[in-house]
Amino acid sequence: PYKLPPQEVIDIVDAPPTPSVSMSPAGDTMALIERESMPSIAYLAEPILRIAGMRITPASNSRQMLSFQTGLVLKDIKTGATHEVALPAGFKFTYPSWSPDGRRIALLRYVDDGIELWAVDVATATAKALTPAVVNAVLGGVDWLPDSRRLVVSLVPEGRGPAPAAPRVPVGPEIQVTGGEEAKVATYQDLLKTAFDEVLFDYYATSQTAFVDAVTGDIRKVGKPGIFDSIAVSPDMTAILVERVKRPFSHALPARGFPHSVEIWDMDGGLVKVLADLPSQETVRINGVPTGPRNVDWMTHEPATLVWVEALDEGDPKKDVPFRDRFVTLAAPFAGEPKEILKLAERAAGLQFFQTPGKVLATQREWKRNWRTTFLVDLAKPSAAPIKIWDLSMRDRYKDPGRPVTTTLADGRRAILQDKDWIYLSGSGSSPQGDHPFLDRMNLKTLKVERLWQCQDPAYETFEDFAGASRAKIITSYETKTDPPNYYLTDLKTRKRAALTEFKDPAPQLTGIKKERITYKRSDGLELGGTLYLPPGYQPGTRLPVVVWAYPLEYASADTAGQIRGSVNRFTFFRGTSHLFFLTQGYAVLDGAEMPVVGSPETVNDTFVQQIVSNAEAAIRKLDELGVGDPERVGVGGHSYGAFMTANLLAHCDLFAAGIARSGAYNRTLTPFGFQSERRTLWEATDTYIKMSPFMHAHKIKEPILLIHGMADNNSGTFPIQSERMFAALKGFGATARFVYLPYESHGYSARESVLHVLAEMFEWFDTHVKNKK
Repeated sequence: PYKLPPQEVIDIVDAPPTPSVSMSPAGDTMALIERESMPSIAYLAEPILRIAGMRITPASNSRQMLSFQTGLVLKDIKTGATHEVALPAGFKFTYPSWSPDGRRIALLRYVDDGIELWAVDVATATAKALTPAVVNAVLGGVDWLPDSRRLVVSLVPEGRGPAPAAPRVPVGPEIQVTGGEEAKVATYQDLLKTAFDEVLFDYYATSQTAFVDAVTGDIRKVGKPGIFDSIAVSPDMTAILVERVKRPFSHALPARGFPHSVEIWDMDGGLVKVLADLPSQETVRINGVPTGPRNVDWMTHEPATLVWVEALDEGDPKKDVPFRDRFVTLAAPFAGEPKEILKLAERAAGLQFFQTPGKVLATQREWKRNWRTTFLVDLAKPSAAPIKIWDLSMRDRYKDPGRPVTTTLADGRRAILQDKDWIYLSGSGSSPQGDHPFLDRMNLKTLKVERLWQCQDPAYETFEDFAGASRAKIITSYETKTDPPNYYLTDLKTRKRAALTEFKDPAPQLTGIKKERITYKRSDGLELGGTLYLPPGYQPGTRLPVVVWAYPLEYASADTAGQIRGSVNRFTFFRGTSHLFFLTQGYAVLDGAEMPVVGSPETVNDTFVQQIVSNAEAAIRKLDELGVGDPERVGVGGHSYGAFMTANLLAHCDLFAAGIARSGAYNRTLTPFGFQSERRTLWEATDTYIKMSPFMHAHKIKEPILLIHGMADNNSGTFPIQSERMFAALKGFGATARFVYLPYESHGYSARESVLHVLAEMFEWFDTHVKNKK
């Protein structure tokens, strides 16, 4: 039977979640979206199909949903007036989507026998159904047309008939064939396995494209049914861009890697052109990209022009070429050869258009150094050299200039917000003093940057949006250690703030926790840190049992590895199976204890074990120096790669009294074509794979270890068999171990029963082996 933690923990877990917020395109209306807390285990036990790399709920003909929105309140930013949208009792929905003009919000309502499309009229705060329960949300869903009145929707084909029944007797063996062509693929979950799986995928993924009028409810079918991965109408509403999934379906990749064609239709669904017919991605090189057109989309500011990326290195990142990618365009009527608009020396990582036509920001990523560079490109002057504006490591937070603030254009497309020659940048503001988010503006001609606003201690405040067309006021999210995040209207000139929301602390009984950023040095001088939490009522000088919770990250340089991340001014939420609940049980918690692994991206994992042990030694030494932690009563834990770290620490050092490893992978021979940031295969780096696998060192684990895993883990690499075999190895060597196997749970744990049980198990394990260690 499922266990329960102490009642005080149950009360916090069951507290209603804080509503989420969605701003209208113009920034003048705020939608407050009420959410469910946790599903029941009975809901998770309802039938699903695990096929083509996804989980499909047959009853609703959709992807499996683990949480739903339940209510909608609209708030006028200028007047402060609020209006609750009238929805039927028991209304459950997902994917609220604003129309480009902000007058309507589309919702997908889930009912017992399917999904309905609804539309909310923002002016009247009323909602109505536009379709019966016939929406197909397996691959598609719903999107607004540029006219802000119609939606393009994927529907269940009319007259589809009942779902196919599985054959009672096999029609033959399942056969896979390879020959001559390399196909190194990652270890994906929930793949197609049988011919009948293919039949089921075909049945549930096939949809009928349609236009639905949000005013009249008129439904107009477009084209014939098919399996469509994406459908996008051109800005001038004269053409449709379609990505069609095709057979033969792969048994080694999820649906996104299946063969597919990129097609252009007219508005009646007639085929205008097949832009590309692309094969399965099984042969795409590790860390490479497919050949042929990719990331095909409609070009911003053009009525009907396509833009896409093509590899110039055959998709192979190891090839030495002067240019690796190029952007090309093709305008209606889509005849002739595409026009090249830009070539990049490294892999394309984004193309952002400005609110004013003519220029773009193009970003490339250098695979070897994990480096990103952004250029300002004038499309009207093809002969002009791109201007380099940002050039930094992907991990460098101190030099991060922030992200361009975007706006919604009249046709619904996003573009960089622009005031003449100025654009706006919003970033985390990381520094040795922690994160202090900011809003800057940058001149596109001079590249001069001016700071308009920045968060100040003792708060943590982030820029969310501009309030309306004026740049005089902004909407921010403001929180402190003791105040939960709330939204405010802030005047940039006077700095005066007016509250827009009044969300309450969901766990006021834990207001007394103490929280501080601590820093310390590794034996090689590398700066490390973490957030130290002390329980309510802590008396200075008292040595407590400690939980160290961490997740390793790889860095190419010590400079970026030693940077301060995060802010101690943030409010602390206690959610789900969070390790922070140990604070309710009298423990100190070192959260986010930094576990950098520093080295060349090609070989960084060769010293993984030595570095994480050195990181752990430094953390425990600091806790001892502070007089907070008892060095003999320190437990270590982590989730996913953090679980992998935990098992390795217990195998290779004697620093910890016990460990908790959740949803981990412990045998790297089961992920032979790479994992995390590892670029080499098992056969290229055999010694590293073996040395890093705690399964291979299970005989060295002498400290108690609690393994927790979801029976339906869908994360790449963390197959449930990883914990099954790890526990078997530990049992074989007589280790002290416990394996908790959660029915129906995935990589993270969702059901209320599972969440409470995991917390109870973690408390009991560390109470026995850490707090009350004998």
